[in-house]
Amino acid sequence: MSPDDRTDVEHVDDDVLTLLALGEPAGTPDERAHVAACARCTQEVDALAEVAALARASEPLVAPGPQVWDAIARDLDLTDRTSPLDEAPSGAPPVAEATAEAPVAAVTPLRPRPNRRTWAFVAGAAAAGLVIGGTGVWAATRTAAPEVLASATLEPLPGWDASGKAFVETSDGHRVLVVDLEGDVGSAGFREVWLLRPDVSGLVSLGTLAGSTGRFDLPAGLDLDEFSVVDVSEEQFDGDPAHSGDSIVRGPLTA
Repeated sequence: MSPDDRTDVEHVDDDVLTLLALGEPAGTPDERAHVAACARCTQEVDALAEVAALARASEPLVAPGPQVWDAIARDLDLTDRTSPLDEAPSGAPPVAEATAEAPVAAVTPLRPRPNRRTWAFVAGAAAAGLVIGGTGVWAATRTAAPEVLASATLEPLPGWDASGKAFVETSDGHRVLVVDLEGDVGSAGFREVWLLRPDVSGLVSLGTLAGSTGRFDLPAGLDLDEFSVVDVSEEQFDGDPAHSGDSIVRGPLTA
């Protein structure tokens, strides 16, 4: 059994392993000697160094705005809210490298230290220049939920025992009709989704409904005030593209 296979061996601290992986002369001579002789610690450093190398090989990143550092300083109760990026000399890279002469900031107690797997992520994020700013960064990067423009309750037509709902949602100006049915939607032929004029004097086919739920892109020029009724019909494989006249459910869209 090798020394690093024993459960009672005290391995080098994760902080030191991370700095060694980033090329820093960290740790005591004894700690560096342990890493050189310990397969587990050596593998950890190699894995972290690989992540850092991949990050450094990527495209240069734009430095985060001052509001990101303000959020970090506020969360950590720091009195000096000057971003370290603002203090970099002219021509220096976006993220300043740590040196032995750099002033040491006051230590603020944080959460318990993460495990080794978490350190792999931390090292990669640091090498890539990512800044985690809590809820401020999350709010800036999250994807906005689609806006619902109109909805409809779909009622069964004579001879059918089905119901459902439909709604029109938009994201970045792109409109989609979502249809969701339940109950007996038939087993013969196929289901087709339409938008009708209220007086059924005209209609637009949106496509085939596979199963009981579907999403249908709406043409940019389609006027939902004119074609405001959702209709789902049972169609036969007869080659006739017109509405069969056998509607399963129907309902008007309302804002």
